[in-house]
Amino acid sequence: MLSVRQPWAWAIARGRKPVENRDWAPSYRGQLAIYASMRVDLRAAEEPPLWFAGWDPDDPVAAIGGIVAVVTLAGVCSAAMSGESCDCGEWARPGSHHWRLTDPRPLARPVVSIGHDGHMADVIPVQPIGQPGVFGDGSPADQAGLWQPGPAVVAEITAAARLAQPSR
Repeated sequence: MLSVRQPWAWAIARGRKPVENRDWAPSYRGQLAIYASMRVDLRAAEEPPLWFAGWDPDDPVAAIGGIVAVVTLAGVCSAAMSGESCDCGEWARPGSHHWRLTDPRPLARPVVSIGHDGHMADVIPVQPIGQPGVFGDGSPADQAGLWQPGPAVVAEITAAARLAQPSR
């Protein structure tokens, strides 16, 4: 599970933002739940790619404090970390690892998992992959970059993701 601030979680869930910029590169590849954190990036309104993506604050995946989508972490491009050019697109920032996200499956409704202290109650931090998060508030997200959700949350996300898959 990856914690992302809104409106970026919305953009990822809707397939508009296929790259997530991070200062560390995980070795993990595969399905990844996108958790819309309780924090909002207030400067995001100034970002032209977000304007063109069609940001809709009324969309259910624009919620905060819950899992809004499942994506596939297909790869990570690290070229920009050493100043090299890459073809990761308009969302890629210089000096970042570019997580390439594919196959977005937005959930019909967020899977909310918030504890009384505002942090995710049934999430168990796993061994950190890469470097810790940068929240600085002592939360589990600050101690582990990717999270392992508890069994009840995994079951709900799995069921919601199956419903979100397009029929073939």
